[in-house]
Amino acid sequence: MPSRTSPPANAPAPASPTAESAAKPTAKPTAKRSAKAGSAKGKAKAEPTPAKAAKSAAPKSAKAPPKPAKTAGKATAKPATKPATKPATKPASRAAARPVPTGRFITLEGGEGAGKSTQLRRLLARLQAAGVDAVGTREPGGSTGAEIMRHLILSGAAKPLGPLAEATLFAAARADHLDATIRPALARGAWVVCDRFADSTRVYQGALGNVDPRLIAALEEVTVGETRPDLTLILDLPAEEGLARAAARSGRDADRFESEGLSFHRALREAFRALAMSEPERCALIDASRDADTVEEAIWQAVSARLKLPAARRRRRS
Repeated sequence: MPSRTSPPANAPAPASPTAESAAKPTAKPTAKRSAKAGSAKGKAKAEPTPAKAAKSAAPKSAKAPPKPAKTAGKATAKPATKPATKPATKPASRAAARPVPTGRFITLEGGEGAGKSTQLRRLLARLQAAGVDAVGTREPGGSTGAEIMRHLILSGAAKPLGPLAEATLFAAARADHLDATIRPALARGAWVVCDRFADSTRVYQGALGNVDPRLIAALEEVTVGETRPDLTLILDLPAEEGLARAAARSGRDADRFESEGLSFHRALREAFRALAMSEPERCALIDASRDADTVEEAIWQAVSARLKLPAARRRRRS
């Protein structure tokens, strides 16, 4: 008799709970995993990974920097260019609009008693009447230091030292004269008319005193430099007549050079004439044996023809 607990012989075998329970849990997690994997793939496609985002963003960030670099380059180039260009350009344009004023330099040369001082005063008056700022001066002298030298030279105190010492004293006086009087006047546009200048040293101490011309030229280069006369008026007359005029002017008080003999003054005249012939572009030989008015007119013609008066100044005074 069969037991109550044993199944019937023809009944199907019941499913094993272990296999059924094992099959169900494995199937469900797989589906869930695949669903999660599918959603993860979907998310991976929809939302790129940080590495991909960085790669895709990298070209954009690489393209962006050149723009700031260009603007930064421009910003640095402009300040470097503008300060360098503006200071250099503006003064140049001002200099072109307002040229540095330069006056004219006229010297009067010649032997003793030729009338240089008289004609200097007359020439100054005519220049000033024509509207020219004109300054008259003399050598040795023309400045405080040079006037001290003048007294030393013309008194004859330096004569025992010889022509070389006198040439050196003249050069020292000339240097002070140029710095204190002549160059400042020329710089402001004035015309300077000077009774004697470096040509007198060439003739008196050079040609007649036998001082080496190279030394005379060296002294002139150091003291005069580029401040050379634009026009030199050489007043010429016979030595005898010049000495007579000088004696009537100064009486018995002849200075260091007026007291020299007639042969000295004849040689002096010839040396000045030779100078006029050697530099005809700068020098004008004026016949000073005529009356003062005629000499004045000859000087004025030479000045007007060679230097030409400034028209603008002449109109202001007319």
